[in-house]
Amino acid sequence: MMAYTLGSATEGQTRSVGPQHCITRVELSVTATSLLDRDVASKSDPFCVLFHEVDGNWVELGRTETAVNNLNPVFGVKFQVDYHFEEIQKLRFAMFDEDKCATQLYEHDFLGEFICTLGVIVSNKKLHRPLILANGKPAGKGSITITAQELSDNRIITLTLSGRKLDKKDFFGKSDPYLEFHKQGEDGKWMLVHRTEVIKNTLDPAWKPFTVPLISLCNGDVDRNIKVLCYDYDNDGGHDFIGEFQTTVSKMSEAQNSVENSVEGSFMNTAAVPGVYARTRTHVDGRVAQANEQTSLMKTVVLVIDGSDRRPVFRVGIDFTASNGNPREPSSLHYINPLGSNEYLAAILAVGQIIQDYDTDKMFPALGFGAQLPPDWKVSHEFAINFNPPPTPSVQVWRVLPRPTLPVSLTFVSMARQTLLQSSAM
Repeated sequence: MMAYTLGSATEGQTRSVGPQHCITRVELSVTATSLLDRDVASKSDPFCVLFHEVDGNWVELGRTETAVNNLNPVFGVKFQVDYHFEEIQKLRFAMFDEDKCATQLYEHDFLGEFICTLGVIVSNKKLHRPLILANGKPAGKGSITITAQELSDNRIITLTLSGRKLDKKDFFGKSDPYLEFHKQGEDGKWMLVHRTEVIKNTLDPAWKPFTVPLISLCNGDVDRNIKVLCYDYDNDGGHDFIGEFQTTVSKMSEAQNSVENSVEGSFMNTAAVPGVYARTRTHVDGRVAQANEQTSLMKTVVLVIDGSDRRPVFRVGIDFTASNGNPREPSSLHYINPLGSNEYLAAILAVGQIIQDYDTDKMFPALGFGAQLPPDWKVSHEFAINFNPPPTPSVQVWRVLPRPTLPVSLTFVSMARQTLLQSSAM
């Protein structure tokens, strides 16, 4: 795989295109369910910390906001990491219950963790796994869901939003409103993209401008619906629903060029919300004052695995002929090393450990040629390493080794063709 960066050339210069490491930016969204309740008088106040492994040590990459009094948090803060396809990138997602008096991370109550590679997350797109405690036991029924979004589209959008005449939800004050932006996934479910800050005690809030990648907001589709929800923040975590409306990036971009430079969204409270001032079908104007769509000057083209049906295929052919030398000699690629490794094994492990993250059963077809096989000890130019008959000559990555001759290569081509035919027939 190869990545190329296209930059704008200055006058009098030619634009050069050069190979770089295959890197793409990935955004990780985290939610959790059924977390352990560590608080006595209320529920846990969870936050998630992301670590990556560096030279055998866990180094913090970032952490989410704290979800107050919530055992099923949907975190608004996203993690952005560089995805190196050719590397094993181990990640650790750790959940903690915030202690206001704590100054060190270990002083917060531990709620469980999940460890995996970035490749596993990217290949699955959406990964749901149980949380594990430090002793290796399950963290109750706690689980974590991690969703990966490749930031392959460099376009961003900056939004400045304000509201007026919002519904009054607090008994002794007004409301403490904040907004949530959700996009609709391929499965039809709504997914949190961004959460604004809380504006205290006002019915006419003006939120700070914020910028999000266009692909995060609407998957790069400017006509895809975006749901905007408004809540009144409560310290106990029971936020009151004020209303919602739907819009698109196209509508907001059109508003940028209009005379009024705004797009109107009518918040509609479609459900009865508990509270003194709650009403069904409450109509409130939600005004988007500005929507500036910007495009980065730098365009990056990266060939990546897209996580769909086009997954990398790993097949192995092993040369058992005498050209590789006596396996009892250290100079042979097939050297029977007392330490258990040789050049073939090193090559297979280097490739297989990466590719296996994108394979469901982590078993790979492995054929050999040029060996004398029992019981008649005749030379075979095509045989399964595990001696299983086709079409299942598959073994695990640490039991196979590369360099197929023509007959083996033709067998691989036949396997690939058969796989494609099966996929097209589904």
